[in-house]
Amino acid sequence: MADRLAELVDVRLTSPGVALVTLNLPRLRNAMTTELTSAWAMAMDDIASDRSLRAVVVTGAGSAFCSGADLSWLDQGNLSDNTPDRLRDTMLPFYRAWLAPRQIPVPVIAAVNGPAVGAGLCLALACDLRYASPTATFSAPFTQLGTHGGMAVSWLLPEAVGMPRAREMLYTGRVVAADEAAAWGLANGVADDVAEYALEVAEGIAQAAPIAIRLTKAGLAQGSQGGFDAALQWEALAQPVTMATADIHKGIQARREHRTPVFGGS
Repeated sequence: MADRLAELVDVRLTSPGVALVTLNLPRLRNAMTTELTSAWAMAMDDIASDRSLRAVVVTGAGSAFCSGADLSWLDQGNLSDNTPDRLRDTMLPFYRAWLAPRQIPVPVIAAVNGPAVGAGLCLALACDLRYASPTATFSAPFTQLGTHGGMAVSWLLPEAVGMPRAREMLYTGRVVAADEAAAWGLANGVADDVAEYALEVAEGIAQAAPIAIRLTKAGLAQGSQGGFDAALQWEALAQPVTMATADIHKGIQARREHRTPVFGGS
């Protein structure tokens, strides 16, 4: 079983400190099946506990990034069995599993190689950065399927594109192409070989001071949730922590010598 799960989510180190995570269910356009969800959760647990990692890239095998949740289980059994309480007990663990990039302590980059649909869009939104291939598309067709959005889309999407554009995507379900996504801020950029480009970005992040990067990710989460004063309070703690590390001296010395610093994470 473990081997089967490892096949569904391929994790490999591409350079020191950088992992590439590939959803590997191309025949279903990387739909979030029960098996794929278990494989993803296992991979995220391993990544979260790996202190050697400094950046992570997530992409999809085949022509799609992720086509969203596999909702076939909704058609199973009697309709009366699908009570809100039972479904909530199913959905919350599913949400939390796929939103794991927000809890990973290092930056996670989505290399959106094709359609990111529904919950697949939310997976991309849960990542810190998103880069798109020219064939990538983004859509949130929840209401067109007869359901409310899930996986925190009502928070993640406005955070990325603003409320007016989030309303349009959620009300109409229209497909946003790569160039428009970049113009909106839904994608950070467009690249022909998006996985390779995202890995280059990840390698650049991996060269930065790792303690500072981890604290910066945590600080951005603090600021977005708590506002201006929370950001100030966090920075008044986090910046002194980094100023007490050996890495700050390496960074300053490298700047004086006009060279790239090599940070040790201490």
